[in-house]
Amino acid sequence: MRALLVCCCFLLVAAGPPAAAQPADETAIRTALANWTQAFNARDASRICDLFAKDLRYDYRGFPERDYEALCGLLRRSLADPTKRFAYAHDIREIIVSGDLAVVRLTWTLTVTIRGASPVESKEPGLDVFRRQPDGSWKIVRYIGYEAP
Repeated sequence: MRALLVCCCFLLVAAGPPAAAQPADETAIRTALANWTQAFNARDASRICDLFAKDLRYDYRGFPERDYEALCGLLRRSLADPTKRFAYAHDIREIIVSGDLAVVRLTWTLTVTIRGASPVESKEPGLDVFRRQPDGSWKIVRYIGYEAP
């Protein structure tokens, strides 16, 4: 995790002199995360991939690196499973914006309910790297996550 943080900080520095972070950028990122959470919890498969850039790469502890197509397929299959109910909530710890890149340190809380069983909750601390897209939106291009012990 420390290596990824160092790498992300390097990317922010290498991006050139930072433009002053605009409150609108942070607000747009918070809104993008909130919209994704709402779409996921509503099982809205038509919007479930909107948060991620097509060149996404991500790492989740114990799984091989994946890309946009793998993530979107996994999300769609999960939401289509009628035997399970998934719900996400997020707690943003920090947002650092530098030019067209932003790093978000946050914790996702996933609650999974399998029909006939008690809900199971997991905490997933992570680091999301956003890039401003040509249309002005912010999308995740890299992220790392892991389940807290």
